[in-house]
Amino acid sequence: MKFLKTFLKWTIVTIFALVLLLYIFDYGYILRGARVVYFTGHKTAFIDDFEYFENDTIKKGNTTDPWSNHDSYNTVEATPALEKLNKDYGTIAYVIIKNDSIWFEKYYGDFDENSKTNSFSMAKSYVSGLLGKAIMDGYIESLDQPISDFYPEYSDAKTTVGDLASMASGLDWVEHYTSPFSVTARANYDDDLAETILNQKVVKTPGVEYEYLSGSTQLLGMIIEKATGKRLANYLSESFWKPLGSSDDALWQLDDEDNRLAKAFCCIGSNAKDFARFGKLYKDYGKWNGQQILDSSFVAKSITPRFAESPEYGYGWWLKQQNGKDFFMMRGHLGQYVIVQPEDNVIIVRLGHNRSSGGALTFTEDISQYIDEAYKMLDLSLN
Repeated sequence: MKFLKTFLKWTIVTIFALVLLLYIFDYGYILRGARVVYFTGHKTAFIDDFEYFENDTIKKGNTTDPWSNHDSYNTVEATPALEKLNKDYGTIAYVIIKNDSIWFEKYYGDFDENSKTNSFSMAKSYVSGLLGKAIMDGYIESLDQPISDFYPEYSDAKTTVGDLASMASGLDWVEHYTSPFSVTARANYDDDLAETILNQKVVKTPGVEYEYLSGSTQLLGMIIEKATGKRLANYLSESFWKPLGSSDDALWQLDDEDNRLAKAFCCIGSNAKDFARFGKLYKDYGKWNGQQILDSSFVAKSITPRFAESPEYGYGWWLKQQNGKDFFMMRGHLGQYVIVQPEDNVIIVRLGHNRSSGGALTFTEDISQYIDEAYKMLDLSLN
């Protein structure tokens, strides 16, 4: 009994000391991350984690523009390979849109067509779109405007807003998804995101090569807020969510109830068919119901590689060639995808709990499989 009391005493003392050290050395966010992730039975961030964070609302308009159902709506069943894929990786929504109509949709588990789940880095495509809109609205001069115009902290840097959107910022950010001590983890769980970002220095020559850094998009989001004088959620609502006739309000995670800075690099909560609207907007070069919502030249630039050496990325959009076809896509952690093939007028949306193994900054095998199985269902040539 005495040994047990001694053991418990020193265990409590050790835990207290560790917690104290985390706060002293400014790693208190790790405790928040542990509470949100491990104490809820998860191993990483998860798709329905919004209740653990403050959120802004991305408001829908007074009128919605519902997707029509295709004449062949749900007449073809998912292939056995697709069903296995969806089961293995915990898909919660799989939608195929053909000729701007819902051709196939299926939802899994407790999720349905209205369920809000986390976009993760698909949000980067929205932020890039907001940059284009801010240029169109006259808030930002062009892709070439220096970030130092908005944040004097970068007066010695030559980084432009276009460099941020195309992942060529030169920031000393390290994109790491497993270490609790990484700046990526800090950005997701810290309560002062602006401080984290503005501590980042430009250490490489900007505008010369692609390097995927979430901090680039976060800084871009902060610049858009400063340039427009509007919160990101509000600007997204008025620029795209309402004009595109979204069916539901969406959420955008914030760092803290006091600072209320949107996590621009991630974390928009919405459903598959509302996420798909942004893919359709880019497929149609910025037009929606005949109205030019976003400049067509900006869209074209966004879905074209900036650097020949890095054909996988444009301005906020991933680019993939498969079986002789060019796809552009929004991508997020754990396998959140809006995949667009404009010539075939096809949009594929997949949301879920996990993806196949492989680097987060490369195209994992599941992406190719989701495309291949959709095309088998559609019976469209992949050659």
